[in-house]
Amino acid sequence: MTTARASGGKVQCQVRLTGIEREYWMGTEIDRLGGYSFRGTVTAGDGFNQKGKKIGAGYVNLRKQRKRQQRKVGREGEGSSSNRPELAAFVLALRGTPVTKTMLYLCDNQALLKAVRRWVGEGGKATLVGAPDADILLEAIKELRKRTTAGEATFLVKVKAHQREPANEEADIQADKAISGKDVPTEWHDRTNRAVFTRQEPRLKGGTVSYEDRKSTWNSGVRKVIRRGSAEGGAQALGSCDRSFRNRSANKDNESM
Repeated sequence: MTTARASGGKVQCQVRLTGIEREYWMGTEIDRLGGYSFRGTVTAGDGFNQKGKKIGAGYVNLRKQRKRQQRKVGREGEGSSSNRPELAAFVLALRGTPVTKTMLYLCDNQALLKAVRRWVGEGGKATLVGAPDADILLEAIKELRKRTTAGEATFLVKVKAHQREPANEEADIQADKAISGKDVPTEWHDRTNRAVFTRQEPRLKGGTVSYEDRKSTWNSGVRKVIRRGSAEGGAQALGSCDRSFRNRSANKDNESM
């Protein structure tokens, strides 16, 4: 097993399925899930979100290490979850894999699997209306349709993150390069017409509390902030009314005396 230092201090491992090393890699999580011994194309992808500052995605082909790609993901001004760059990485892998090849995609994000699963097979009516990342999800659906039309299967498998698995680590490196690279192109940057809300969230650093602006479209987080603010405002109003009532009562008592 050979290693090399990559961006961010990460260690790149080269998987060799010959000799004594084969026994080691056959016992790792990815191969226990059928990864390294898979007969088709094995890919891994990952996304990175810098809390609304920059969003990046990347993927790698495990059989052809030189076949990799990174993209900056746009629309960060509207805020986003980790699912947006993860979807982008999946689309990059779909684009880079011939539709005539069976494909295995490894990722560490459960939300991606749930988003794609809604569009597999028959069942409830799925719609892109209201989907926060409909622009990327639509492209993923189109790419998957091409593969099913060609008669090839696409498998998505979730693996554990930050476990030093070479596939996941290499995909993570590609996502980091998408953020830090100066010449990495940006895709999916068209803004929507949805309202963007800005809220402040406390951050504790070095014993000091500071507040950071967080932007997002309407979601459960924004709803909670509004409800919390209304509750706090209502409590303050009740407290003011209570103090006012007590003051008036005290004044009447003093007048009667």
